[in-house]
Amino acid sequence: MKEKKITREDAIKLVENEESHFFDHKALEISGAKTQKISTAFANADGGEFLIGIIDIKDQPESNKRWKGATKIEDFNSHLQALSEVVPTLDFSCTFLSCNDFPGLIMQIRIEKSASVHETAAREIYVRNGAQSLKITDKQKVIELQFAKGATSFEDFVVSTIPPESTFESEEIKSFLSDFSPRTEPLEYVISENLIDLKTYDPRVSGLLLFSNNPSALLPRKCAVKVVRYETKEDEPERDYLKDTISIEGSSYKLIYQTVATVTEIMSSIKVWTPEGLRAMRYPPEAVWEIITNAIIHRDYSISDDVQIIIYDNRIEIISPGRLPGYVTVNNILDSRYARNHKIVRTLSKYKNAPNKDIGEGLNTAFEKMKEWKLKSPVIEETDRSLKVTIPHTPLARPTELILEFLKNNSTINNRQARELTGIKSENLVKIEFYKLRDENIIERVPGLEGPASAWRLKGI
Repeated sequence: MKEKKITREDAIKLVENEESHFFDHKALEISGAKTQKISTAFANADGGEFLIGIIDIKDQPESNKRWKGATKIEDFNSHLQALSEVVPTLDFSCTFLSCNDFPGLIMQIRIEKSASVHETAAREIYVRNGAQSLKITDKQKVIELQFAKGATSFEDFVVSTIPPESTFESEEIKSFLSDFSPRTEPLEYVISENLIDLKTYDPRVSGLLLFSNNPSALLPRKCAVKVVRYETKEDEPERDYLKDTISIEGSSYKLIYQTVATVTEIMSSIKVWTPEGLRAMRYPPEAVWEIITNAIIHRDYSISDDVQIIIYDNRIEIISPGRLPGYVTVNNILDSRYARNHKIVRTLSKYKNAPNKDIGEGLNTAFEKMKEWKLKSPVIEETDRSLKVTIPHTPLARPTELILEFLKNNSTINNRQARELTGIKSENLVKIEFYKLRDENIIERVPGLEGPASAWRLKGI
């Protein structure tokens, strides 16, 4: 345990910091039972931190009046006693914060994610979900949590062949800490977040992925992103259709931003038929962002392979190394909360422009946005060594509706345009859609156009 004096600016930021999946704050009067509830919830989820000595905003809306700490460290003895009664023993650290402009000491408690399932002294189990600490009473849920806790993440492995300075003397950690509150030195941060081995000071994989200038050059496993562009819609394209392959490397934060920017640029160059005519291929930006972010931060880094993003004329395939962790399956993935690489997830969430703002909601957001854009939902498939998410560029509307909408903006439509518009691959199946509208006396063939050049138009025009 240590003491730290912080500035007024940093104190206000801590007071105003919103409760989240990784953060909470409570008043000094919090009971030992509630201290155990929050601490076990963090340990049973992805780790986190909470402050004791901050009045809730519902009780005191003025930020400069919410800091109400203890007069001396000994006043926190009951909270420390409560933490010691958790079973099994918690992995936690405490820092006592003070500020010249506010009264008393605040206790900052950091809880590490644990490989065990922790219980309070009352034998109750809690898990953090968003900004809540939820009690688990269902026996099956407890078993699932125990199973999930058995996984070991490669992010915790120590790389003894790399100097520790690669993590705390890099430009990336300097940039990250320039916006971090309270102000923290790079070495202090990597130690407090357990990003280096506390005995040998050798860097952990998580520290190198987050803060080294180029993890791909240092780690014994592949950890970059490869973006591949095929100019075709085929399921198994031949090499002749391969247009470009781009390798993207860098720290986790930069890797996400650069990958999304590259994919967005490539998409803007692809023209597809829409009801409004020939347009650049567009997806909901949030869907692309969330799926790419998930693929990078939740991948299994013990597998020596890059995240692969394959862009076709009618879809994007995002392949992340590693199967779904623990109890998560393709069927329950939208309702499950599990971070394979909790240190990476937790640290990225602390960036000023965090790429993973909605912890655990990324895929849900992607599905919701695809629906809002009237596009079919992403398809999630699991293989022996990877997870593939396909984002189709296929409208939700029925083929006949799309054909009619197209003809409202264009004078004619041919089979190729209709196939691209509807996502139907077969020429004959598209003909059936045309015949449905013809039989309803809505469309007719364009006179004089036969064979491959044949086209259809609204009847009477």
